[in-house]
Amino acid sequence: MSAEAHNEHAAKTLSDHHHDDHHHGDDHDHGSFKTYMIGFLLSVVLTAIPFWLVMSEALAPQTTGLIITAFAVVQIVVHMVFFLHMNHKSEGGWNMLALIFTIVIVVIAVAGSVWVMYHLNTNMMPTHEMQSMG
Repeated sequence: MSAEAHNEHAAKTLSDHHHDDHHHGDDHDHGSFKTYMIGFLLSVVLTAIPFWLVMSEALAPQTTGLIITAFAVVQIVVHMVFFLHMNHKSEGGWNMLALIFTIVIVVIAVAGSVWVMYHLNTNMMPTHEMQSMG
């Protein structure tokens, strides 16, 4: 390719490629400053409230633990919606399907682990019976 032909081809390629158009062929919502700020403020609030509950010892430890867990789940959803832009429309619904599958697998793994640990604990021979046997 001659230098002139190369320059013409490069100029044509550059003019065909729209640098001001940042969509790159996808139709995803990349968020705006407003949505990022809403997500940030929600994240700060969802972190500050559990922190205050722990530091002030306002509630019983078990209640505080349950509230912190609930706030953590809500914060996960806030991060997925406002920062990862996950919704039922993204990637044609495949992101949501993958998320649901992941949640099902995690619930099965955690529930199975808790079930096994509970039964191991109840089926273990207590130590006071071991001492009376000897």
